[in-house]
Amino acid sequence: MTDIEKADRPERLSVEHRMVGGVRVVTVQGEIDHDVREVLSEALLSEDGAAPPSRIVVDLSGVTFMDSSGINVFVAAQRAVSGPEGWLRIAAAQGPVLHVLQLVGIDAFISCHPTVERALRP
Repeated sequence: MTDIEKADRPERLSVEHRMVGGVRVVTVQGEIDHDVREVLSEALLSEDGAAPPSRIVVDLSGVTFMDSSGINVFVAAQRAVSGPEGWLRIAAAQGPVLHVLQLVGIDAFISCHPTVERALRP
């Protein structure tokens, strides 16, 4: 997707990431749907051509809506980081988003935590 195409889309998603003790913490706010799946995927797995991180926590406390596109991104990210030391954890999903995660059973193979702090624990 070009910068022009990104600029033409409504700003429904904000994604920031930081490193905490060797773990990439990705904070997401807004709505996760088909239109923003690539932005989310890039935030989880790539950083200017560097190798993907082996451990990721996704903070969903600011996400108000998520459809199956978000589920697909999380499944792909889990596969990309799974290994002896790698994992993906979801933190602080609220209301309807938590319901979607539980409904599709993602919490059976991607660890879900009530807070980022709990997700960062070994």
